[in-house]
Amino acid sequence: MLFTAIAQGAELTAALDKDVIAENEVVQLTLRADYSDTGNGPDFSPLRRDFEIISQSQNSQFSFNLGTNKALNFWVVTLMPKAVGNFQIPSIKVGNYSSQPLSIKVNPAPQLLDENGNAPVMVKFTTNTLSPYVQQQVLLTVELYTSVALQNANLSAPNHPSLLIERLTDDQQRYETINGTAYQVLQRDYIAFAQRSGKLELIGQTIEAMVNTSNGRRRINVKSAPITLDVLPIPPTYSADTWLPAENVTISTKLQGPDEIKVGDTLIWTIDVAAKGALPEQQPIIDIISTRDYKVYPSSPRFSSAKYGSGIVGKQTMQMEIVPTQSGAITLPTISIPYWDTKQRQFKIATSNQEQINVVGLATSKDADNLNNDSSSDSAPLLPPQTKSVAPISLAKPKAAPTPEPTPEPTIALTVEQPEPGTDWRTLGALVLVLLGVAGLLVWWFKQRRSKAEKTDDEVPMLADFAPLSSASETIAYQNLLSCCQQSDLSRLQGNLLEWARHRWGDSHVRGLDDIKRLANSPRLSQLLMEAELVMYSEQAASQWDGSPLADALQEYKTGVTKPSQASQLKTLYPNF
Repeated sequence: MLFTAIAQGAELTAALDKDVIAENEVVQLTLRADYSDTGNGPDFSPLRRDFEIISQSQNSQFSFNLGTNKALNFWVVTLMPKAVGNFQIPSIKVGNYSSQPLSIKVNPAPQLLDENGNAPVMVKFTTNTLSPYVQQQVLLTVELYTSVALQNANLSAPNHPSLLIERLTDDQQRYETINGTAYQVLQRDYIAFAQRSGKLELIGQTIEAMVNTSNGRRRINVKSAPITLDVLPIPPTYSADTWLPAENVTISTKLQGPDEIKVGDTLIWTIDVAAKGALPEQQPIIDIISTRDYKVYPSSPRFSSAKYGSGIVGKQTMQMEIVPTQSGAITLPTISIPYWDTKQRQFKIATSNQEQINVVGLATSKDADNLNNDSSSDSAPLLPPQTKSVAPISLAKPKAAPTPEPTPEPTIALTVEQPEPGTDWRTLGALVLVLLGVAGLLVWWFKQRRSKAEKTDDEVPMLADFAPLSSASETIAYQNLLSCCQQSDLSRLQGNLLEWARHRWGDSHVRGLDDIKRLANSPRLSQLLMEAELVMYSEQAASQWDGSPLADALQEYKTGVTKPSQASQLKTLYPNF
């Protein structure tokens, strides 16, 4: 009769915290099982048809009274409706029992405005030009205006298959006041290069996040206006072979060598090209050929880029080794790079200053004759341009030292004795010793490898080896952790978590935050730890992290008692929400 009464008292109930919500607003579904045999737990997959599951958690309670025990199991699921209308929460089965279905109504969301009539979140998407040329630099700017704290924010990035897009600089922050509302502005800059002409439409940028309102947490999805680029083709008046659209191109040269340059000396000629508003790969390769006055040994160019708030500057640096082959005044060629000025929209040519050098003759007449025989012949072809770095050949030969009179070398008579036929026992003995030595080395090598492998497997460093515990007990470590969460101090969270976990489960079981999630076996605690990690390793400021939910989850985990919601105690910041 006792077991029958207990079986009749077992029940699975489902409840919603509210049955009428607005679009993009979350609702919590709570399941309560008054029995212990829950099997694998509830199956929430039927909810995914009409709702998005934001988070879920589980909690268990046990009570003992007069020799009887009672188990209570709770599952809390946070849901977001996918559309507007009337929906039904289907029956959910847990073990041998099923919950009753529930109804919920989702109304269209009212416009989210603050007390000044301003939207708390805005996104602006702008560009510096709407009609660029193909492969011209285009600046794209995404600005996020926020007057409320955002949770789990996800800001999109510009993207288009016909655009080469990359980040320009790090995020910039500033503050603005618009119609009485103070906004924090996050600015993110990009550069884009259109790979084809024609109209290219960039969709508006969006921000998805959760915000706290007077009616609870609500998801927002704010979108900016799109941008349409009318990309122009290469103009017909552009006569160069290589297309280079840039705001400006400058060329600087530098010649290094001895004060008195002689025929055959090696000079280093450095050429620097800077194209504002163009990638370094867009620049043409500088090609200098040898002449009768000098020989050229070029090296491979080096490309680099520098990013500023106004755009990118592509740089090309090339070094050439110049070897004069004739004396007199020699003028190196002028470097010319054609480009299309994107500001003035006209064809231009960037040129460098001419480098002039004065070359004196060789020191000896013998070297001059050798040089003339090598380079002054009309039938000798000019050196073609090199495609890779070639070591220069110095034409200035050192002065020949006086050659001493040859001294007759003494004659040495060698007598070679042929070995007698038969086996030499000394050779066999040496061969045996060599083989024994090789075998010994192999045995020693295998033993060393085995001992190193065993040592590596055994010597796994623990946290106690390099980070001893600083607190005396688990209670002190737990109080330090709660204080860190309540103060929202993200910089001390990881250290305090590891300190408390090592006291609770031991150094041999805890090596990181993943071990804490596994050992705690609490979905809610794991979810809050993952959210803290996302803020910890994201680009947003660590001050945006709120540690109060994590402190509540830790207290619930420690005591096993669910804390009441504090949503009703929040001060209403924006009455119109």
